[in-house]
Formats: sequence, C-alpha cells, structure tokens
Amino acid sequence: MLVMTAKVDKKKILMILAGVVGAIILLIALLGGNKETAATASVANNDDRVQFLSSYGWEVTTSPVESCQVRIPAEHSEVFDRYNSLQKSMGYDLTDYAGTTVMRYVYQVNNYPGATEPVYATLLISKNQVIGGDVTDTAAKGAIRSFSMPKAA
Repeated sequence: MLVMTAKVDKKKILMILAGVVGAIILLIALLGGNKETAATASVANNDDRVQFLSSYGWEVTTSPVESCQVRIPAEHSEVFDRYNSLQKSMGYDLTDYAGTTVMRYVYQVNNYPGATEPVYATLLISKNQVIGGDVTDTAAKGAIRSFSMPKAA
C-alpha cells in the first residue's frame, strides 16, 4: 500500500481562492456591464420617460399616444429574434422577460430627420426600468431602429 501526504500552506490556498474570486467578479463586470448600463434607466413617471427619449435627442409629444400592457412572448419566433437583436444592440435583452407582461408607452416623435409620415418611439417598461423599445418610421420605406438619432436624410 502506498500513502502520499502533502503539506498544504493555508496562506497560499487563500491567495489562490482570492485570485479566482477576483477573476470571476471581473468577468461578470466585463460581460454583464453593457446590460447593467442599459437597465439603469429608471422611468417612474411620464416626465422620466419623455426625458429618457430626449436624452437621445428626440422631441416627443408630452403624452403617450398609446399606453398598454403587452406580453413578451414565451416562445421565440423569427420575428421575436429579429426584434430582440435590435434590443441587444442597445444593451437590452427581452429573453430575460419571456412570458411576462410589461408596459408599452408609445410617443409621437416630432423631430425625426426627413420624416414625411408619423414616427413613433416605443418604450417597454418593467418595474419602472426601460427594458427595450424602438423608434419606428411609418413611411413606406421607413424602418424600425434603435433609440439613437439617425443622420439627417
């Protein structure tokens, strides 16, 4: 029978564990940082929502043209995946809210560059936090885009 023993230095083990924990915290901060930045937009009331949109340069009507509850689909589809790709490009991810009901507020945009038809900004809100949304140009060749202001047409 062969018996092996090893002398373990507790100080070295604690140093290694501290390094591993530090590396994990750093990875979480780096990988989750974008999402945290997006999720910090607190919008407890209408003025906050209008201010959020104006922070992107949008001038909107001060009252929403629509406000209602919507359910984020529990089952993913091609349409959901395309829309969620737009959300992810802004630091949001609607898959975290799959199957839940959230508030949707729609505001008319008054300063969309070159707009010939109405343009609307939509905010998706859960627990007073912006969780997603878009700006939609309803013109025939219009598009759904991120909150960022487009260059002048």
